[in-house]
Amino acid sequence: MPRRPERGAVTAEAALVLPLLVAVTAALCWLLAVGAAQVRTVDAAREAARSAARGDGPGAARDLALRVAPPGARVDVALGSAEVVVTVTGRVEGPGGLVSWLPGATVEARAVARVEPGAAG
Repeated sequence: MPRRPERGAVTAEAALVLPLLVAVTAALCWLLAVGAAQVRTVDAAREAARSAARGDGPGAARDLALRVAPPGARVDVALGSAEVVVTVTGRVEGPGGLVSWLPGATVEARAVARVEPGAAG
C-alpha cells in the first residue's frame, strides 16, 4: 500500500492549535494583571491605615490610598477611638478579544491599624 504524504496535516494542526495558544497566553496575562491589581490594593489599604493611625486625617489617608491603588478604586476609611479600618475595592475588566468569555474581577483588601498614642486625627 503506497504511503500518502502528510505535509499538509502539520499545517492544519498548527492552524488549529495556534489560536488556542494565543488565547491561553492572553488568559495568563490577564491573571497576572489581576494579581498585580490585588497587590496594589493590599498596599493601598495598608499605607492608608498606617497614615490614619499616625494621625493624618481620613482625607489624607484616602488620597494616599488612591495614589497606590489601581485606577478607579474605591477607598473607605473608618476611624475609631482605638483602631483604623481601611477598605480598598477595585475592578479589573475582562481581557476581551479571544478570551472575552473571561469576566472582570473585583479585588478588595482591608487593613486594620491601632491608633498610635498621641495621634491627632
